[in-house]
Amino acid sequence: MATNSKQLILVGTECVGRYNFPGSASHDLPFKRGDTLTIISASKDPNWYKARRTDGLEGMIPFNYVQAKKSPTGEPLPSSATSSSPTKVPSAVVSQKTAVKLQSMPWFHGKLTREEAEKLLERGKNGQFLVRESQNFKGDYTLCVLYEHKVEHYRVRRNKKNFVTVDDEEYFENLFKLVEHYQHEADGLCSRLKYSVDKTKDIEYVVNMQDFKDSGWAIPRRHLTKKSQIGKGEFGEVWLGEYKEIKVAIKMLKDLKDEKASQKFLQEASVMTTLRHNNLVCMIGVSLDESPIYLVTEFMAKGSLVDYLRSRGRAVVTKQNLLDFARDICKGMVYLESQNFVHRDLAARNVLIAEDGAAKVADFGLTREVFSRSEGAKLPVKWTAPEALRENTFSNKSDMWSFGILLWEIYSYGRVPYPRVTVEDVAQHVERGYRMDAPDGCPEAIYTMMKEAWASDPSKRHNFARVNKQLETISAT
Repeated sequence: MATNSKQLILVGTECVGRYNFPGSASHDLPFKRGDTLTIISASKDPNWYKARRTDGLEGMIPFNYVQAKKSPTGEPLPSSATSSSPTKVPSAVVSQKTAVKLQSMPWFHGKLTREEAEKLLERGKNGQFLVRESQNFKGDYTLCVLYEHKVEHYRVRRNKKNFVTVDDEEYFENLFKLVEHYQHEADGLCSRLKYSVDKTKDIEYVVNMQDFKDSGWAIPRRHLTKKSQIGKGEFGEVWLGEYKEIKVAIKMLKDLKDEKASQKFLQEASVMTTLRHNNLVCMIGVSLDESPIYLVTEFMAKGSLVDYLRSRGRAVVTKQNLLDFARDICKGMVYLESQNFVHRDLAARNVLIAEDGAAKVADFGLTREVFSRSEGAKLPVKWTAPEALRENTFSNKSDMWSFGILLWEIYSYGRVPYPRVTVEDVAQHVERGYRMDAPDGCPEAIYTMMKEAWASDPSKRHNFARVNKQLETISAT
């Protein structure tokens, strides 16, 4: 028995049962091996904790019958016990699992010709390599390796399960795994992969599906029930579903054969495993055991903020509601800022409204660590800061610009920004100093906040922590 358990499991941590525990007293909480439990509080006895099952039942559990969910990274998320804004969602949704990390592929050069690859490698050392998209076989790749002053080009093929191989004998989940293998041994190649020719910008990322399974984020398909379609997203359909008697949203990846779409889908899920805040949409898990892949999040009953504003209008949405939306979103962004993440697509369409009216930031498909660069994604021009459009460089200050546009959306009750300017002309107008007028009825303090967010010099824009404090001082009346 451990006598130091209070240092090992924090209140708010989600644990998994190691053994069956039938319970022997009325205050015990029975559970089975593999069940998920959330720690509520410690007790005087360091070997016992009060916990909650996913069905809401609470009771005492023995410390050595459970373990905190872990991932290969071993990096824990902030505990809700210490978070300034703990997640207020059902216990089956609240998760203190560790992050599934993105893995960079600096050696992947995308659309590179055979001649360009050879030019990059010709002055290198034996074992220098890069990977490019195949010119002759769409969807395949080419591994280019230098050995004895000659570049060998190996076709990287896919099988029906979308695994990759260079020899039809050994298959790997993705390019990262393949390269990792041949970095350890040549295994039939002309040389072991020793030195990569790295890209200087726009580095690609990959996520391993096994990491979700190993970290406890994988949800068996049999535990999910689809109810009705509630929307469509970039990757496919969004459904209302049920997971352990709790309503959830299920995002479905329709085309599993599209490797880029699959990776973008898993990248969004990976980002969501690192984030936990009351004003961010909470991810529950990923279902990978059948096709298509499901990304499961908490269900936001009132839909997107932009649709909510447009459908209800001034007759229903009060000034206090507008201010509350702004505050909620800003709090979520304060958290992202504190975690060194940039959203890059902050807009009313990417904010969802819960049953209780709380606003939560969603859609983390473009979210990256600070000062990330665009990876060829189509940018939402009307919401994107001028320096991000010019230089493809994003920061929390470019998010602040987008927040200013979002405030304009809120106080205009969902109107499209720059209503008298075409998308093609927006960037030019903004560079020349054009800024939108205040929406009808917008408080002067809020419009001042918008204009400060739209400062041409990013360094002159406030951070979200400061704006959050300003919002707290503003009255809706």
